Amino acid sequence: MNDSQELIRTPFYNFHVEAGAKMVPFAGFHMPVQYKGITAEHLAVRKNVGLFDLSHMGEFEVSGSDALAFLQKTTTNNVEALEVGQIQYTCMPTPEGGIVDDLLVYRLEDRYFLVVNASNIKKDFEWLQTHVFGDVKLENLSADTGLLAIQGPNAEKLMAKLTDYDLTTMRYYTWARAKVAGVEILFSRTGYTGEDGFELYIPAQHGATLWNAIVEKGKPAGLELIGLGARDSLRLEMKMALYGNDIDETTSPVEAGLSWIIDFDKEFVGKDIILRHKLEKPKRRLVCLELEGKAFPRHGYEIYDGDSVIGEVTSGTFSPSLQKPIALGYVPRGKSKAGSVVEVAIRTRRFKAVVVKPPFYKEGSHK
Repeated sequence: MNDSQELIRTPFYNFHVEAGAKMVPFAGFHMPVQYKGITAEHLAVRKNVGLFDLSHMGEFEVSGSDALAFLQKTTTNNVEALEVGQIQYTCMPTPEGGIVDDLLVYRLEDRYFLVVNASNIKKDFEWLQTHVFGDVKLENLSADTGLLAIQGPNAEKLMAKLTDYDLTTMRYYTWARAKVAGVEILFSRTGYTGEDGFELYIPAQHGATLWNAIVEKGKPAGLELIGLGARDSLRLEMKMALYGNDIDETTSPVEAGLSWIIDFDKEFVGKDIILRHKLEKPKRRLVCLELEGKAFPRHGYEIYDGDSVIGEVTSGTFSPSLQKPIALGYVPRGKSKAGSVVEVAIRTRRFKAVVVKPPFYKEGSHK
């Protein structure tokens, strides 16, 4: 995005401003980073329910008789295994074995729906276009789609006040179509917080209707508005990789701990290199670190083993749920096992850090 281009406002921009949100530029959008405060918002999602504006995310549709073959070639997971109504987490690999982006693939009745990261919308769409073959139609729906997420252990209770759809039949990583607040939409049950939750894909012209209904029904239940700050700390507690921090075109999905979203029984871009990464075992791995003391680890801080720099923090925060500093970072394979001890340099001091099994937070409510 050029500096001369104006930031994009989501369909809910005015609601954020009215609610007193601190607005910041993010991936070319005006986005709320916080309302009452990151810690309070984070804990509201862990204990009750919160509302997120995720309209900056990108949405593509892939249709045509070769759509399945196209997605099999351009993503690592097995799209053929998806039945109508199901969703899959996957990534688009580079020919060199890196990651173009991580994304969700929805299997619709006669096409596929992709949800990609906000900062990668243009790059992802162009990359997919260069790989199109046969009867494949690729559409970018991002500009016309609003996206709200209701997350927290009481998400189903709130969602049940908005729709007659039987949510008790809806499993994790599935989608449905139904009227929500009187508007026919597609919604899913995935989430990135570790808590139960729903994502509502809303035609932009119906944004106000959905926002007002959710807030009205949610207020008596203590619904809180949640900004990007708490979204980041929530996903970090679950070791959910953030593109541009923890994964990018220079990282292999194997070293990032994403082998579970790779199907080596099919052909895809970069397969030979990624398979070699798996067979030879990567030299480094993305690990979870719990730090001692009142440290606040941040992206780019160096990780030490004795006097040697062995890696750097890719994401870090002070965990509101665990009340301790936590971080993700790449370390040599020999230091990647749970219990391994390293140090993180923060300003002029080094803080002891222990590798722990993911996720950091293990009490999530998602089904």
